[in-house]
Amino acid sequence: MTAVLDTIGRSLADGAGMFWETLWALVLGFALSGVVQSFVSRAEMRRALGDRRPRTIVKASFFGMVSSSCSYAASALAKTLFQRGADFTAAQAFMFASTNLVLELGIVLWLLLGWEFAAAEFVGGFLMIALLSVVLPRVVGDREQAHARARLGAADDGHGHAHDEAPHAEGSLRARLSSKAGWADAAGYTVSDLTMLRKELVAGFVIAGFADAAVPASFWQSLFITGHGFWSTLENVALGPFLAIISFVCSIGNVPLAAALWTGGISFGGTVAFVFADLITIPLLLIFRKFYGVRLTAKLLAVFWVTMSTAGLVTEYVFKALGIAPTAPTGDHGMVGRDVWGWNYTTVLDVLALLAFAGIYWLYRNRARFGAGADYAKDPICGMQVEKAHPGATTVHDGVVVYFCSDHCRERFEAAPRLTVTASEHTFD
Repeated sequence: MTAVLDTIGRSLADGAGMFWETLWALVLGFALSGVVQSFVSRAEMRRALGDRRPRTIVKASFFGMVSSSCSYAASALAKTLFQRGADFTAAQAFMFASTNLVLELGIVLWLLLGWEFAAAEFVGGFLMIALLSVVLPRVVGDREQAHARARLGAADDGHGHAHDEAPHAEGSLRARLSSKAGWADAAGYTVSDLTMLRKELVAGFVIAGFADAAVPASFWQSLFITGHGFWSTLENVALGPFLAIISFVCSIGNVPLAAALWTGGISFGGTVAFVFADLITIPLLLIFRKFYGVRLTAKLLAVFWVTMSTAGLVTEYVFKALGIAPTAPTGDHGMVGRDVWGWNYTTVLDVLALLAFAGIYWLYRNRARFGAGADYAKDPICGMQVEKAHPGATTVHDGVVVYFCSDHCRERFEAAPRLTVTASEHTFD
C-alpha cells in the first residue's frame, strides 16, 4: 500500500510540476488568442476560403493560427465554414492550423520538451497542411464534397455576413483596437477558452504524470522499436497517432503526455506525430461521423493519419540533416515537471501571469460596464464564448435560445439539461 501511495504521490507531483512550469505560457497564449478572436472578423475568413489554391490554403492556415481553439470547437468551426461556402480542403487546413499552429502550443512544447519541438510544430505543421492540400482533394472528390455539404444543409440561413459581426470586428484595425467593449470581449474569450479546456488540461497533466512516474520505462521501450534506423522511425511515427487516438486527450492537453512518451523512448518524429494527432481522437472521429458520415470519416482518418505520420517522419530527418534534432533522454524517466519549485524565473513568470489573469478576469466580470457581452453567449456545457451570430449549434430551452460551440455540446445538453435561463443570459447551476 505504501508503494502504491508513493507512486500516486510522485505521479501527481510530476503532473503538478508540468503545470507550474507552463502556467505563464498558458495565460499568455490564451490571452493573445482572446485578443485575436475578439478583433478578427469570421466573415472575412469565409469569404477568403472559397477554393483550394495554394494562396487560399495559406490564408486558411493563417486564419486557423489566429483562431486557436480546442479540437471540438475547431472541428465545429471548420464544419460551419465549409457549410457556408468555404472549400472542404481549405476548411480542414483551417482546422489543422487552429489546433496545431498556435502560439500557446509552441510555448508549452518549448518549456516541456525543448525549442526543437516548438520549431518542429511549425515546420511539421506547415508540411502537414501542404500534404493535406495535395492528398485530400484526390481522396475526397468534388461529388463527395458536394454530398457532404448537402448533408450539412448548405443553404445559408442569413448568418455569416459582415453585418452580423460584433461592432469591434468591423472597420479599421485601429478603430477595432480602440474599442473598450472589444477588449472586454477579448477577456471573455480568454476566460471561456480556459474554462472550455479545463478538463483536457487537467487530464493531460494527470495522465502525463502517471505515464512519467508510474509506467515502467520497459513498457514504453516495448512499444517503440529502436535500433533499426529508418524502420524504427517509421514504426514510431505510425504508432504516435494511434496512441493519440486511444488517449482521448486532445488540444494542448496532449503535450504533457507527449513529454512522457518522449522520455519513455518514442522517437522525435513519433512525438511530433503524436502532438499533431489531437484531431483524430475517438471523440473527434465520432463527431466527424455525425458531420460527414461513416465513409467520409474513414477517408479523413486515413488521410489525417498518413499526413501526420509523414510530417513527423520528414521533420525528424530534416532536423537530423540540419544537426538540430534533439537527443533522446537517458535513464528510466526524464525530468519533465521536476525541480521547478522554488524562487526562480518560472516562479516569477507564473506570479506575473497570475496577476495578469486577475486583471483579465476583472475585465471579464465587468464586461457589461464597457458595453461588451451582448453579442455573445456562453456554451453551458464546455463554457466556450460563442458569437450569437455564428453559433456552432443552437436549441430552445424554456422558451430561450441556447447557444453552443458545436453539435457535440448541444447533444450533451439535450441529454441532461443543466441550465437556468433568463431572457438576457445563461446562468449555470
